[in-house]
Amino acid sequence: MTKKKIGILGASGYTGADAARLLARHPNAEITALTANTHAGKTMSEVFPHFFMLDLPKLVEWEKVDWTRLDAVFCGLPHGTTQEIIAAVLKANPRIKILDMSADFRLRNKDSYAQWYGHEHRALELQDEAVYGLTELYREEVTAARLVACPGCYPTAVLLALVPLAKAKLIDVDDIIIDAKSGVTGAGRGLKQNTLFSEAGEGLSPYSIGSHRHSAEIEQEIGAAAGSAVTVNFTPHLIPMARGEFCTSYVKLNWATPDDLRAELERAYANEPFVYVTKKGVLPQTQNVRGSNYVQIGVVADRIKNRAIVLSTLDNLVKGSAGQAIQNMNLMFGLPETTGLEQIALFP
Repeated sequence: MTKKKIGILGASGYTGADAARLLARHPNAEITALTANTHAGKTMSEVFPHFFMLDLPKLVEWEKVDWTRLDAVFCGLPHGTTQEIIAAVLKANPRIKILDMSADFRLRNKDSYAQWYGHEHRALELQDEAVYGLTELYREEVTAARLVACPGCYPTAVLLALVPLAKAKLIDVDDIIIDAKSGVTGAGRGLKQNTLFSEAGEGLSPYSIGSHRHSAEIEQEIGAAAGSAVTVNFTPHLIPMARGEFCTSYVKLNWATPDDLRAELERAYANEPFVYVTKKGVLPQTQNVRGSNYVQIGVVADRIKNRAIVLSTLDNLVKGSAGQAIQNMNLMFGLPETTGLEQIALFP
């Protein structure tokens, strides 16, 4: 198969860089364009020294890319800047495949987008077309899509753990509490006081309490699975490590037992290459999935009657972003879904 020519928008950010890291060894992909307007003219190894051994294109401004020569583009730009750029790319090349790793096309309801992101959506005609790219839930839709909105890292971890349970009516979707923790790469590469080593190291801090934008995605997809509007209690925390994510979801059981939850998750993911449900008594850990596209999910009985604790972990830059985007790209091009993504976790 001829290699697909790939571009990465926002290659100087963490998600863009991890897309480049994974695509550089993908047997069916050739990176031919890298954009980073603030670093235009630099080599990728000047911005990320760990790419010293790769022969990659120089970083350029996105306006200077010939999009007609590309088969797919990964977008690692911040939300709010993505919509008009993707619209311009698709206008230049309507056949190109878009893997958007920003939040700009994840919400189906235009009013919800304005509520959570503070401005009207600027490409509504594309928002209607976008497929929510949680691969395990929307595989058929992704396969036929032109524009895939890859989920946020928190929603990926939470939804993989809870959607099968909500769909099977095993849990009360009106009583979900999610305690989530992410490494500092989840905050992006820009200079921020709260992510400085002396500020974030040796500490744990909550943020966006009751107002984190990923709540909207979680509620959208659990609501779709349950067939009713859902509101969840979601609190994220910053933990002093570079990558990794752990979500602890506290749920109320309808009629089921914790063992029933585990059995349903095992059934749902029996044939999934990247989602693993741990055996009873085995707990997921971030170090088990670091640097990989794998997800671990576990279920523990709460000591409170009729409640259970569902644990899920992933690498926020791989399955939580770039890896899942490549998983979707593989589907869009008719490739084996696991191509370029079967790296074992880096441990210790």
